[in-house]
Amino acid sequence: MPQTITRAGHRLAYHAMAGRGPGVVFLGGFRSDMTGTKAVALEDWARASGRAFLRLDYSGHGQSGGTFEGGSIGDWYADALTVIEAATEGPQILVGSSMGGWIALLIARDRPERVAGLVTIAAAPDFTEDGYWADFSEAERLTLMTRGRVTVPSDYGEPYVITRHLIEEARDRLVLRTPLDLGMPVRMLQGTADEAVPTETATRLIAHASGKDIRLTLVKGADHRFSGPEELALIREAVMDVLARV
Repeated sequence: MPQTITRAGHRLAYHAMAGRGPGVVFLGGFRSDMTGTKAVALEDWARASGRAFLRLDYSGHGQSGGTFEGGSIGDWYADALTVIEAATEGPQILVGSSMGGWIALLIARDRPERVAGLVTIAAAPDFTEDGYWADFSEAERLTLMTRGRVTVPSDYGEPYVITRHLIEEARDRLVLRTPLDLGMPVRMLQGTADEAVPTETATRLIAHASGKDIRLTLVKGADHRFSGPEELALIREAVMDVLARV
């Protein structure tokens, strides 16, 4: 059974494992949960290494309360920060996958004292604006603004419901339009066959962010899941590289 904490009336589920620090925190993606391949594989590595580890479900995701359609980037950022504050001590290594990469960047920007290092996997900063909103047709934008939601297809199962609240609230959370100073070691991983987050997003992020120790690794042929044995090994190596530098 997961551990739980309540924020804004929603029960947030998480698994925290004790160990030596700095601990590792896995932040999952849009509509994903903490039982995914990357989260579990990284937890297995942390257990074998005696490293503290945390994985969690945002509200409206996985085993946490709330509805997905009622959430926003700001909500999920606050969820993650609430669990990190409650379940960890000191600076952590944040490992953010897809949307989790955006949330990790927000935490690193706003709460740098809690972040020892970053590893991003197909990070998707500003995807609500540069992905969904930019790609919507005029008819879809009109539907979103008048009805409050549109439905878009997903490669991972049922279609996604994208709400007006999600799009508009995220405009206060964008990280590629204002200075982004990352004063900690950062390792970015990106597959060249990723159809959800293009390589251009990764190159834009590394060009935009400032910091003395930021590296991007492009993996030819890797897709958005980034969950094959070789990709999982690269994630572990990136975490160990960051740990060696903090």
